[in-house]
Amino acid sequence: MKTKKEKGISRIDSGSTHGWFVRAYRNGRTYSRLFSDQKSGSKEEAYRLALEFRDKLYEKIGEIPKKPRSRRVVLRDSRNSTGVLGVCRTSKKSPNGTVNDCYSVSWRPEPGKQKCTSFSIRKYGEKKAFQLAVAHRKKMLKDIYGPAVLNRMKESQPDL
Repeated sequence: MKTKKEKGISRIDSGSTHGWFVRAYRNGRTYSRLFSDQKSGSKEEAYRLALEFRDKLYEKIGEIPKKPRSRRVVLRDSRNSTGVLGVCRTSKKSPNGTVNDCYSVSWRPEPGKQKCTSFSIRKYGEKKAFQLAVAHRKKMLKDIYGPAVLNRMKESQPDL
């Protein structure tokens, strides 16, 4: 693990490139610079210049206000077998030991928190359980992201 002194600085020794690389990020933008051993006069001098540049860069970046990160809405995944992300067909074991098939629905009301519910195929039938699961998923996404997300869902999943 890097120490505080080494944070943001990496050594590059590749082909004809030898030097210290300084990199920092703010609001999705990358700030970087390479300090060449040859142009600086020595490996040690390049490192000293890189440290100096990094410290000034961190001061400048610290003055830039952070923008809040936006939440990303994922609408497709190749591993999904039902055609609706967040809805899957699964089996649940009840306390008495019987196994029941259902459609499970999951969503994230806020970062780091996940919720789920399910709709029984035995109770509603295959088609109705799936429809209820999809409707519930759409309702949850609309509550979280607003009505515009439903238009994006229609574009990515036109058959629904």
